[in-house]
Amino acid sequence: MSAESTPEPGTPGEAGTTSGAAGSNGPRHRRQRGRRKGVLIAAWSAAGVLVLGGTGVGYLYFKLNGNIKSVDIDQALGTDRPTKVDNGSENILVLGSDTRSGTNKKLGGGTDDGSARSDTAMIIHVYEGHKKASVVSIPRDTLIDRPACTDTSGATHDAASDVMFNSAYSTGGAACAVKTVESISGVRMDHYLEVDFSGFEKLIDELGGVEVTTTKAIDDPDSHLNLEAGTHTLTGEQALGLVRTRHGVGDGSDLGRIQLQQAFIKALVNQVKQVGLFTSGTKLYDLANTATKAVTADSKLGSLNSLMSFANGLKGISAADMNMVTMPVRYDPSNLNRVIVAKAKAEQVWTALKNDRPIPKAATEGTATGEAAGVVTSS
Repeated sequence: MSAESTPEPGTPGEAGTTSGAAGSNGPRHRRQRGRRKGVLIAAWSAAGVLVLGGTGVGYLYFKLNGNIKSVDIDQALGTDRPTKVDNGSENILVLGSDTRSGTNKKLGGGTDDGSARSDTAMIIHVYEGHKKASVVSIPRDTLIDRPACTDTSGATHDAASDVMFNSAYSTGGAACAVKTVESISGVRMDHYLEVDFSGFEKLIDELGGVEVTTTKAIDDPDSHLNLEAGTHTLTGEQALGLVRTRHGVGDGSDLGRIQLQQAFIKALVNQVKQVGLFTSGTKLYDLANTATKAVTADSKLGSLNSLMSFANGLKGISAADMNMVTMPVRYDPSNLNRVIVAKAKAEQVWTALKNDRPIPKAATEGTATGEAAGVVTSS
C-alpha cells in the first residue's frame, strides 16, 4: 500500500473493524477441558476513569496512588531491546492475569497456589496525535521460541523452543512477557499494563454493566455464561464469562474467543465514555478505587499522576477509532490445537507499527481466524 493511498492510521479497510479473513475457517479445534482465562482489558477503562476523576480525588490522592502496583520492566530487560522509534507513537502491552490466589481462586477455580497465568495479550499501538489506535491480539496457543529473560526479581530463565506464547508470563512474569513480545515483533514496548480478572469483574459492576448484542445464543457452563440472542447489559460476572468462553460459541478455539473479546472491548470503551462519572462523587471514587486496585503498570506509569497523564492521551480514542486485528497465524499441521506465526504477514503488521502506519488489510487476509465473528457486537 503506497503512502499516497494509505488511509488514516488505524483505519485499514473500514475504521474500527475487527480484521480477519471472512470465511477463512480453519480446522475445528479439539475442545479442551478446564477453564481458560479471557482478556482482562479494563486497563483502558481504568485509565479513563482516572483521568476523568483526576481533579476530584483531592485528599484521596495518596490512597488511590497507593493502590497501584508497579514493576520495573526497563531494569529487568536492560539494553538488549528493540530501538525506541521516536515518531510520536506509543506501544503498550496489555495482559490479563489469572493469579491463582485470593478472590481469583474462586473466579478461576483450581488451587490457591499463588501461581499466575496470562492467557491473553494485546499490543495497543497509539498513533501520533493520539486520535487513533491499532490493537493486535496475540493468541495464547501460538507456538514460539521464547528468549532467555530475567524477571523483576533478578532470577534468570533459559530460552525455550516451540512453546506456547503464554508460557512467557507463567515462567518469568511481566518482564519475560515483554521480552517475548519484543522478540516476536521487533517492536519496542513503551509501557506495560496488567489487569487481574477479579478487578475486571468489579470494575464492570462499578460501571453499571456493559451493553452488548449477541447475534447467537451463548451457553457455556465452564464460564458460567448463558445468554439468549439479543441485547444484554452484562454484569461483571457475565462480562468475565464472555471474555473467557471458548466452548459456548464458534469452534471452541482461542482464535474465536479473541473475536468475542475484541467486540467486548469496543463495547467497554463506549461504555466508559458514556457513563455519567460526574453525577456522583461517591461513584467517581468507587470507580477510581476499583480501577487503581485492578492495575499493575510498568514503573513509568506506576503512580496516579503518571497514569492520569497517560490516560489523558487515550481519552479521545473511541471504539470507532480502534482497528483490532489478531496477529497473523496459521494452524500447526502437526497439532490443530496450536497455531504458528504466519511470518511474512506478521512482518507486515510489525512494520506498520514501527513506522506508525495503518496495518494493511492484506496482512490478515487468508489467516486463521476461528469461528465467532459477528456473534457479539456493541449495542
